[in-house]
Amino acid sequence: MKQKSRKAKGRRLQNYVRDKILKTFRHLKTKDVVCVENYAPGPDIILSKVARKLCPYQWEIKNQQKMKTIYDWFKQANKKIPKKITGVLVMKMNTREPLVVIDFEHFLELISPE
Repeated sequence: MKQKSRKAKGRRLQNYVRDKILKTFRHLKTKDVVCVENYAPGPDIILSKVARKLCPYQWEIKNQQKMKTIYDWFKQANKKIPKKITGVLVMKMNTREPLVVIDFEHFLELISPE
């Protein structure tokens, strides 16, 4: 994959996350949630002070094929479960803290003010 294509792929996901945050917190303005240029140091989405109070998270966006194993594990967590149950993946690497993976839409439901 060419460098230009990689940047575009990452930018599409950044824009998707920004738009979903703005849709979840409807009173935020476009200037409150800003995507950073690719490969700039720091978080990929910058939140204003107001946005940070509503959504106290720092966003790092990755859109890569090499995460396939995590998606396979998440698929396994969601296999044959009742409708009102949400699959959760807990994973850990040696000497690191455990991480939890949930569906992005479900995460937005959890943090939504409504």
